[in-house]
Amino acid sequence: MFRLFVSLFLSACALSAQADVRLLTSIKPLQLIAAAVQDGAGQPDVLLPPGASPHQYALRPSDVRRVREADLFYWIGPGLEGFLPRVLQGRDKPSVALQDEPGLTLRHFEALHDEHDGEHDEHEHDHDHRPGSLDAHLWLLPANARVIASRMAADLAAADPANAARYQANLKAFEGRLDLLDAKLKARMAGVAGKPFFVFHEAFDYFEAAYGLRHSGVFSVASEVQPGARHVAAMRERLQKAGPSCVFSEPPVRPRLADTLTSGLQVRLAELDALGTNAPVAANGYETLLQNLGDGLAGCLEAL
Repeated sequence: MFRLFVSLFLSACALSAQADVRLLTSIKPLQLIAAAVQDGAGQPDVLLPPGASPHQYALRPSDVRRVREADLFYWIGPGLEGFLPRVLQGRDKPSVALQDEPGLTLRHFEALHDEHDGEHDEHEHDHDHRPGSLDAHLWLLPANARVIASRMAADLAAADPANAARYQANLKAFEGRLDLLDAKLKARMAGVAGKPFFVFHEAFDYFEAAYGLRHSGVFSVASEVQPGARHVAAMRERLQKAGPSCVFSEPPVRPRLADTLTSGLQVRLAELDALGTNAPVAANGYETLLQNLGDGLAGCLEAL
């Protein structure tokens, strides 16, 4: 009888262990969405370490092993993580390139460039984003986050049927929280619409489109290349014409040019984090990412 009990106990433990699906994402924003869906049934992991750029990342052997061992793997696609396709060729478990997911709203840099008023020069796109390429920062549109969360919930339910109801309930709760946050952000952003701001990295167009904002320009500065005097003069001229404005960089490092570019002008320097570096990996982590973006943008623009 005791042996039967032990056998049943071990079988139950094995089933419980199987329920904790090993979910891995390429970047933290996807991990935050997964955390909302997987809440209470597991903890998603992330491939890139804090501060690493998905545009340029060199995989370590341990990274390759993690990608190949994960039960589910989510990434944006070759438009963002160009280092991943070759690694994924050796993977025999589900991998989802979310840029191909039906129902997403996608933007392309060429289309955005054509919509500008003609005053922008050849530096309107930063060095990582060529005209014609996909704007891969698609997670910054709340409607896209809903699509991503729905796909994750379906995949998790298929991999872990015992927790299917939990994943669906988590999805509904996530959507409800997004509705509340979306309304709050729209109300606040309405008060700063039309105020000028510039970015060093063209990463926020999805968020801007969702909340009626539009950056006034992009200062294309590669971190390893100091722009020429003519380019710097042209950028300062644009800031002077704009009047009081904000210039946003991204953590962890502010471009060396920032202080020189804005010295003596009515410009406020601030940061926006598209990757949610400091957001908690928890059910509400994605909302924290969006809230921090909203606070960063509105906080600077309201002070002009």
